[in-house]
Amino acid sequence: MKCLIVAAGQGARLREKGESKPLIHLKGVPLIERVIGRARSAGVERFYVVSGYRGDELREALDALSERTAIPITHIVNDAWDRANGVSVLASKPYLDGQFLLTMCDHLIDPEIFSSVMAAPSEPGTVTLCVDYNIDNPLNDPEDVTRVKVVDGCIEHIGKVIRDYNAIDTGVFRCDPVMFDALEASQAEGDDSISGAMNVLARWGKARAHDIQQRLWVDVDDPCAFDKAEGLIESGRL
Repeated sequence: MKCLIVAAGQGARLREKGESKPLIHLKGVPLIERVIGRARSAGVERFYVVSGYRGDELREALDALSERTAIPITHIVNDAWDRANGVSVLASKPYLDGQFLLTMCDHLIDPEIFSSVMAAPSEPGTVTLCVDYNIDNPLNDPEDVTRVKVVDGCIEHIGKVIRDYNAIDTGVFRCDPVMFDALEASQAEGDDSISGAMNVLARWGKARAHDIQQRLWVDVDDPCAFDKAEGLIESGRL
């Protein structure tokens, strides 16, 4: 399966660790290289990376990684990197057909999360989000997570400030091309985010949830999360 990685933003909250967030080193390895390696070990065959902020630097590093490892990596450029992340996903529409995985350049994921969602039954014309029902997990920042309300395996609502929720968005999706239709509809309504597209899909009855079942993941988006990620790597837990 193909995997799309969103890596266009500037990552201002991790600026003290480096100018280019995807290239910040975690225990000596660039963050995006760890993301690609984990997805690769789960069976992903080809990667598509959306770059924007400091994109030349990132694309050069990815070309070197591809040459060194023989991992196919296709570049997608998002010049509107200062907009929400859904713009980056929509930029990939000319490159992707059929189903594909979607993840973020700053989310360290247990490879079994990738492999389990790839192996799970998938309804045509739907998008599946991997969700964490352990909403009190200390690895997550309760003020920053994206909250999800799931009922009978279907997503009803998603957003950072919703009050009625029972799961957390891990940033890993199994997408059908209907995702692009939802992104276009959401952006026409004024919401450029992936969450906006998922809310459109929820209204259409096409948003599904996949339980990660206590597997570990961490969103490395600030110094505190960075320290947690290094600790998990050092201990061999992630």
